[in-house]
Amino acid sequence: MSKEVSNEELKDKELETPVTEETGERQADETLGQAEEAESEEPTEEEPKEELPPPTPEELKQLRADAAKATEYYERLLRQVAETDNLRKRLAKEKQDAIRYANESLIEQLLPTMDSFDMALMAVSSADENSIDSLKTGIEMVHTQLKRTLEEVGLSEIDAKGQEFDPALHEAMSRKESVEAEEGTVLEQIRKGYKLKDRLVRPASVVVATAPGENIEPEGGKNE
Repeated sequence: MSKEVSNEELKDKELETPVTEETGERQADETLGQAEEAESEEPTEEEPKEELPPPTPEELKQLRADAAKATEYYERLLRQVAETDNLRKRLAKEKQDAIRYANESLIEQLLPTMDSFDMALMAVSSADENSIDSLKTGIEMVHTQLKRTLEEVGLSEIDAKGQEFDPALHEAMSRKESVEAEEGTVLEQIRKGYKLKDRLVRPASVVVATAPGENIEPEGGKNE
């Protein structure tokens, strides 16, 4: 018959089992793992945050003053933006009007000339013997008024006859031999030139003198 081994005898045998280096390390690892699990399960206590003290009455007063200034500056900025936008729109409209009605003052100055034209036409329509003289007088009056009006706005004639040829002011239509005038002198002015203040509007069309016996090549020019 086999003998039954009691629990106490088994425990005694386990205690009698020699502890080797390998078994000691295994037991130490198990013990360390159990300790880490226990620490991880323990609730961590958060560090209490430092609470700021409430503002003093002086600080509250300063904050209210700063908020009022910020509101004032914001409202002022809105007003300035609106004023700038209105100014931009007004300037754009004034620019369009200036371009559209740029010749208004010139037209007002030319209206008396139109009246003189009307008077000349009325004189021509009359059938009396003095109609030719009336027409001549009316045309002279219209020419004088028109010339004076254009001079008032800055238009001036270019008097080229007898002057030395200037390519900046004159347009040579042809050349002509001459023993009386020096070479390069304007002999004739075919069409008047004009300047508006310091700007050339139209050059004078002229005939330029050249020395006798010189081969004259035809000058190209614009005929308007």
